[in-house]
Formats: sequence, C-alpha cells, structure tokens
Amino acid sequence: MIDFFVHSFNTLSHGLLGYAVPFLFVLTIVVFFHELGHFLVARWAGVRVLTFSLGFGPELVGFNDRHGTRWKISAIPLGGYVKFFGDESEASTPSAETLAAMSAEERAGSFHHKKVGPRAAIVAAGPIANFILGALIFAAMALYYGKPSTIARVDGVVADGAAAAAGFKIGDVVVQIDGKPIESFADMQRIVAMNAGSALAFQVKRDGAIVSLTATPALLERKDPFGNSHRLGVLGVEHKSQAGEASTTPVGVGEALKIGVEQVWFIITSTFKFLGSLFVGQGNPNEVSGVLGIAKMSGQAASAGFQFVINLCAVLSVSIGLLNLFPIPLLDGGHLMFYAAELVRGRPLSERTQEMGFRIGLGLVLMLMVFATYNDILRMAAS
Repeated sequence: MIDFFVHSFNTLSHGLLGYAVPFLFVLTIVVFFHELGHFLVARWAGVRVLTFSLGFGPELVGFNDRHGTRWKISAIPLGGYVKFFGDESEASTPSAETLAAMSAEERAGSFHHKKVGPRAAIVAAGPIANFILGALIFAAMALYYGKPSTIARVDGVVADGAAAAAGFKIGDVVVQIDGKPIESFADMQRIVAMNAGSALAFQVKRDGAIVSLTATPALLERKDPFGNSHRLGVLGVEHKSQAGEASTTPVGVGEALKIGVEQVWFIITSTFKFLGSLFVGQGNPNEVSGVLGIAKMSGQAASAGFQFVINLCAVLSVSIGLLNLFPIPLLDGGHLMFYAAELVRGRPLSERTQEMGFRIGLGLVLMLMVFATYNDILRMAAS
C-alpha cells in the first residue's frame, strides 16, 4: 500500500511539472476570450467594468485603462472574471442596499439596473466568445493545413463485428452516414466513435451502385497513442491506405469557416450524446475529467506538437463555453435561467432566492470538481 502511494505521488509530481506550462497556456487563452466576450458586450451596453482578471486571489500585476477598468493577472490561474459596477462579488451577485442607494448617474452604468435583454446578452457573450474562438481556430487550421481526404473504403471486415452483421463487404466505399456526406475515412471513424449502441444508416457505393445498410457500432475500450483509455463506438472494418491515396485539399476562407463551425457543432452534439449515455447508464462516468486531466492532455498535446496544442485549445474552448451555458446557478447558464424567470414574473427573483440558488450551484460545481479530480488522480496514478 505504501509503495502504491509513493508511486502515485511520484507519477503525479512528474506529470504536473511537465504539464503545467502547456496547461496554463491553453487555459489562459480560453479564459481570456471568455471574459473578453463579457467585457466587450458590457462596454457596448454602457456598463462600467471595474475589473478584468485572469485568475483569482491576490493581484500579481495589473494596470488601469482610460475607462477605469483594472486589468490584472491574479495568483490562482484557474479561471478569471469580469466585475461590473454594482457587483458585490466576482460571481456578479448584487446587494439590494447598494443598488437602492445609487444615484441616477450611477444606475446608468450599473449592470443590475440594465434591462433583462442587455444583461442576458452580456452573460451569454462569454460562452459565445468561446464558440467563436473554437470555430476560428478550427478554420485557421483548415486554411493552413488543408482538408484531409482519404477515401472511406472498407478493406477488411472483422468477423462477428457490427459491419459484418450489417452486410458490409470488402471494397465498399461509405459515402453517407445518416444523410451526412462522408469525405474521408476519418469522417466515418469520428461519427462511428460517438454513436456506440445507436443504429446508423449507411449509404455505400458497391460495384457502381448505391447500397443502403444499417449498422450499430459496438462499444469497445481503445487506447490512444498516449496510452489513455477511451470507450468508443467501433464498426469492425479495416482500412489500408494505398500509396498516393491520402491527400489534403486546399480550402478557401469560406470553406474553412464552414469546417470550423461544423467542428464546433460536432463537439456540442457529441457532448450531449455523452451526457445522454450517462443518464441512461450506458456511458462511463469515469471518463469525466477535471483540471488534472486537462493538464495531462495539454502536456501530451505539447509533446506531439504545437498543432495539437492549438487543437486542444479549440476543443477546450467549445467545451467550457457549453459547460457555462448549463442552467446551474453560479454559471452563466444559471444567470440566464434567473433572467428567464424575471421575464416570466415581471420582476427579479428575491435576493434570498438568488442567494440560495448560488449556494446550490456552488455545491454542485464543487461536487463535480471533486468527482472529476478523483477520476484524474486514479487515471494518473495507474499510468
């Protein structure tokens, strides 16, 4: 038992040191754009912004701009916040007494005295900025590297696999899955991987004719090049690249932006499918990752090359944007939920109700963090 804990400590210590720099690089970019979304729309709406902080806790370095906003980097680099005039805390919670005592001039610049529409726009701007950042990164990568194209041809069918049961044959070329055009073998792999247990409608080209097949990918555990285990949908087909077959097609700006948006949408839909699988008991909750897991992925991406770091940055940006839209008090989605209630009621929820909501939200977020960190430690200690 002692040997296990010593090994775990050494593994975690070595990993954390190697992952810290790329992790902070990725997280800082994602957090900066999230908070920048809040900041820009708040300025547009006429709200005074008191603080723009990367990180929490004591200030390390900062400056004031000409509008009086304090831009700073704080000691705990695990997030950030924008504090508006009228906020009592970094979570944008107000004080009824403070708001009531404001002059007319102060109310004009107060976040909490704005109508529901501008307040909702300011709150939603953070996650939207994350989606935009992800789409732009994916688009830039497509513009720079081109669009990979490897024919989705079946060169082998695994006996007793999902493809064999569906009637796939060697030489089949997959052209559509559930009505979505398939332009490469990687496109097919990506869709199959996220649809374990779900019936997929395939259109394949066979001897010059189009054949319709229905297959349900099996759920199997596979390891990636870094040794991380993942539970993915597997069709049971093999592909052998032939000389000169793999290629990349240059794309223009419009096509690159389309690819970027499609990638963002794929991450969003894949996330909901994973959450749905957890809800019905088919998903693996141990795959939920926290800060340590993201740090590990950042270090692994850095060891593979800058392209992989930037790709992780895009994926993480979309994921954080989506997470923040969940209707949990304390997150942006929780604020939007309160604003929706305000529209229905014609007045804001009581200060006590909002305070209780934030406490419940804080408890939920902390429980999720503890659970995710526990998973991270188990995975890192076992590696």
